Amino acid sequence: MSAGSPAISVVVPLFNEEENVPILQGELTTALGGLDYEIIFVDDGSVDGTVQRIASDPRVRLVQFERNAGQSAAMYAGLNSARGEVAVLIDGDLQNDPADIPKLLAEIERGADLVCGYRAQRKDTMVKRITSRVANFVRSRFTKDGVRDTGCTLKAMKRECITALLPFKGMHRFIPALVKGAGYRLVEVPVNHRPRKFGQSKYGLGNRALRATMDMFGVRWLLSRRLNYKVREDSRSTL
Repeated sequence: MSAGSPAISVVVPLFNEEENVPILQGELTTALGGLDYEIIFVDDGSVDGTVQRIASDPRVRLVQFERNAGQSAAMYAGLNSARGEVAVLIDGDLQNDPADIPKLLAEIERGADLVCGYRAQRKDTMVKRITSRVANFVRSRFTKDGVRDTGCTLKAMKRECITALLPFKGMHRFIPALVKGAGYRLVEVPVNHRPRKFGQSKYGLGNRALRATMDMFGVRWLLSRRLNYKVREDSRSTL
């Protein structure tokens, strides 16, 4: 990393979260107090006042899409803009709690490459909880990522894990599978989950299950075809 780069980059995808973003920015500032960090807000083509509600701060950067491209695109763009040795992903709707970030960073310090939060007590509708539970059960066993709640955005990862991610729609559901498949070590920790106070969920059930199933087969195929090699240490010298 170049001189002046922060230790931690927090990536926040946003889409029409004008009421939530000033509260979230304040909570992030409190949770990250004493740390060397940057916050990257990725505006996914919001049509409300989301961007205008972001307070000016030298530790804050904005990546702004011309039009809505989806959650995976926002996460991927934000992660690839990150300058920190550790990148943190957190939702912009206040349902993830920034106070949990130090807990994830502590696991990185203990040697984990990727730390995935899981919502021990979800504050969602019964239908959403049941649907998510079934989807997570199927996905976890099919991709063998071993993660119980891939739908929880709150994650922390070492910078090198970002190279394991691929830019496709739905990528955000398979971050653990892609990272673990690349040989990195992941752990899970329970995190707080809060009910949505403002705005509406941007990702309804709809045909999401069908798309996720198709993606799951694609990721399974990709993992089965991943290159797997190690360079011998004694082969690095010049002949």
